[in-house]
Amino acid sequence: MNIRSFENYTPELGKRVFVDPTALVVGQVSIGDDSSIWPMAVLRGDVHAIEIGARSSIQDGAVCHVTHASHYNPDGHRLIIGDDVTVGHKAMLHGCKINNEVLIGMGSVVMDDVVIHSNVVLGANSVVPPGRELEGGFLWVGSPARKIRTLTDDEIAFFKYSADNYVKLKDRYLNGQ
Repeated sequence: MNIRSFENYTPELGKRVFVDPTALVVGQVSIGDDSSIWPMAVLRGDVHAIEIGARSSIQDGAVCHVTHASHYNPDGHRLIIGDDVTVGHKAMLHGCKINNEVLIGMGSVVMDDVVIHSNVVLGANSVVPPGRELEGGFLWVGSPARKIRTLTDDEIAFFKYSADNYVKLKDRYLNGQ
């Protein structure tokens, strides 16, 4: 079964959520309305919570995890993903906060205690080290990720387009089941 309880926590799915049969969603995970979890993605909320907003898409092979509370980090780090976020294939998100209307490029790694503000494109294969904050309205790329330039109006409009596109695609999958 690809949606599993862990200890006292069962994933909560909003309305019209698509979780591919090959994806895995475990524990303290909430997924907002019209979001989609694609093949081989893993959302493991076993030691802290994962919250995904509405119309967000977690692409194939992405890994979403959290950090437990300990004497090293008394509060731990939950993973929060806002609305209208597209997380690219094979991205790894760990104990970070991603605000609304963000594109996380394929193969990117976003580590603990990172905050990515709204209207950010994080380029493919970028790495955001722990504790960084990415200012909204910019393209960030590299390892470590660096601010490259201001986003254009077309790039900012693409966030909603991408979210809407994946809502339509997941609806096709839901209707075909």
